[in-house]
Amino acid sequence: MSQELMPPDLEEVKSRIRVGMVSLGCAKNLVDSETLLGCLEAAGYNITAEAEEADVIIINTCGFIESAKAESINTILEMATYKETGRCRALVVTGCLSQRYGQELMQEIPEIDGMMGTGGLDRLPELLEAIWQGQKPMFIGPPGFDYANKELPRLVTTPPHSAYLKIAEGCSHACKYCVIPSIRGPYRSRPIGSIAAEARALASRGARELIIIAQDTSAYGKDLPNEANLALLLRELSEIPEVRWLRVLYSYPTTFDSNLIREFAQNPKICHYVDLPLQHANNDVLVRMGRGSVAGTQRRLIDRLRSAMPDVALRSSFIVGFPGETDAEFEELLDFLEEVRFDHVGIFSYSAEEGTPAASMPNQVPERIKEERRRIAMEAQQRISLKKNQARVGELYEVLIDGPSEETDLVLTARSRYQAPEVDGRIYIGNRWVPPGELALARIIEGHTYDLVAEIVEARGDKQCES
Repeated sequence: MSQELMPPDLEEVKSRIRVGMVSLGCAKNLVDSETLLGCLEAAGYNITAEAEEADVIIINTCGFIESAKAESINTILEMATYKETGRCRALVVTGCLSQRYGQELMQEIPEIDGMMGTGGLDRLPELLEAIWQGQKPMFIGPPGFDYANKELPRLVTTPPHSAYLKIAEGCSHACKYCVIPSIRGPYRSRPIGSIAAEARALASRGARELIIIAQDTSAYGKDLPNEANLALLLRELSEIPEVRWLRVLYSYPTTFDSNLIREFAQNPKICHYVDLPLQHANNDVLVRMGRGSVAGTQRRLIDRLRSAMPDVALRSSFIVGFPGETDAEFEELLDFLEEVRFDHVGIFSYSAEEGTPAASMPNQVPERIKEERRRIAMEAQQRISLKKNQARVGELYEVLIDGPSEETDLVLTARSRYQAPEVDGRIYIGNRWVPPGELALARIIEGHTYDLVAEIVEARGDKQCES
């Protein structure tokens, strides 16, 4: 390590050490990245968004499936080039890939100066100090950080009006294709008081939308000694005056109970948006996946959700090409998509992950067939999405303004209650300017496969755009 980053009095120069972060993977990992940045800022370091300006680069990795592992490794190698072309003097790798393959990564990529797993978010300043002392530390202990009763600083990197709120860590399900329990540990709910305190802090900094996340949000509280549950938590969060929308992601079909459905339907702040990663529709495939005999449960839940909330937007994700999946089982999934007509769907090819039971199952589906099935399923859903979006033309929606449109010639991007950031389509607006974070009423004038185009008909403090 360069002597210029090993001063005799580190505390005096921390503010001149610039730290950059690359966050990969899901929104849950993004919250970890924001917590890491908050801990560094609290320790006196200066944060930068530009890798070429950073003295320290941290890559918070994803190791969920093969493509995510490849992206993480490629990003590590890319960031390592800044040791030659930029200011970087310390390269740190954290997160899921570190937890799974820490020792191998340190051996194979000598440019890495420090390694930290998923369980030590609050130890990052300590890890950097070990690097300054000339060590190559590896802080890899038990998987998954314990958020319970910990009020950690957090530097939010999303637009201030919309923030993720993690309510639990880990997973206790036994899906046979998934490595999350080994990377993140068993399911652990945060106390309601801890979550509410963070929610109030986010709201005080401008959050109008809170996006509730965990590996299984609808299981919240089942491991706590009191009567805590997701419905009770949502009711508590809805009491925060500044928060206008509560959006829930990553619910599990077998833990989405009647009490939660009732809270969704009756609480005006909860978006009528239900994200249910169902993974398949055929019961035999679901059993082989380790998710249980739940095909009928999934269908009944969808019927109950639509009965309680006729306007509900349903999002799901599915895996094609799971070991043993037959043509008939795949056709059943296609029929299910046509039957349910989800608003938003993600289709993924099965990835055989090292150490999972599914990786050693017989009758692995060839890559060519997996990719063909993914293409067919995606095209089927695209046709459904296009028809649903075209049917929305003329409808009025309350929208949250995200900011200027960078992809089109239109002025703004926005979302309705029926669209989550990043994973769903957007609403593009061209007739008026409204500041980011404001709510407005908009009429849909065009419907496309993923996105909508709208005109604002009512907003406060807006002004007509010049033509």
